Amino acid sequence: MTKYSNKSEIIRKMTNRRDFLKTSSLLVAGSLIGNQMLQGSVLQKKGKKAIGLQLYSLRDAMKVDALGTLKQVADMGYITLEAANYADGKIYGMSPAELKKTVKDLGMKMTSAHLGGPNYTKETHNEAMDWWKKALEDHLEAGVRFLVKPSMPMPKTLDEVKIWCDFYNAIGELTSGSKVQFGYHNHDREFAKIEGESIYDLMLKNTDPKKVFFEMDVYWVTKGGASPVDYMKKYSDRFPVLHIKDEKEIGESGLIDFKSIYETAYKNGLKDSFVEVERYNFDPIVSVRKSYEYLNAASYVK
Repeated sequence: MTKYSNKSEIIRKMTNRRDFLKTSSLLVAGSLIGNQMLQGSVLQKKGKKAIGLQLYSLRDAMKVDALGTLKQVADMGYITLEAANYADGKIYGMSPAELKKTVKDLGMKMTSAHLGGPNYTKETHNEAMDWWKKALEDHLEAGVRFLVKPSMPMPKTLDEVKIWCDFYNAIGELTSGSKVQFGYHNHDREFAKIEGESIYDLMLKNTDPKKVFFEMDVYWVTKGGASPVDYMKKYSDRFPVLHIKDEKEIGESGLIDFKSIYETAYKNGLKDSFVEVERYNFDPIVSVRKSYEYLNAASYVK
């Protein structure tokens, strides 16, 4: 009887030990899963707002250490990037495929690029189109969706406006058979008038909406004496991409009504937007981080 009882006691203790080990294992696993879920939620929270950066904001740092600068940008929380450096088939000194992988490994995407292109005249049209064809091929390999002409010499006559618009329509025709769209980025000088109408309006009217979009720089529109919101309401299908800019850091001046801009842009089907900081109160990397933090804290930014 005593021997049997001892055996029962041993079995009971072994069972309890197995239950303890099983429970402990479950608790540890649960803790690990919980930590992973927490980390995942933090990462998701960090990247849930689609805030992009025009890398011209960090132009000097990108020249010195492109990879290190991109890592800092990713750590801030930026999701999409717009390039501003293309020469000899490379972007920031990297092949398109190398750049795409580098950016992807950092958890970001290069979705847009500013391209100056060769000097253009009607006589050099074919040469210019060959350049844009090669640029398109390279940026397709990089995974870019938007090719943007960042500026142009300001036309003095209506005929000159139409020459540029015909050129942009031709580039837009070139890109239209691909996954890439062609667009134009404004400054404030496009709001000068020719024959009583702003160059900007003339460009909007003389380019094909199916081939040419406009990347509205909200700061330069404002400095040009116009309203970004009014333009987005008047031409609701022309501004799928925005440059979010201020005097210096985003929100620093109080001049730009970012809330109304974002709300109108989302209503119109905004596809992408990029912070651009050209002048700074701080070191450029700090100004870029502060700009991200301002928008990330804004309830109207998705």
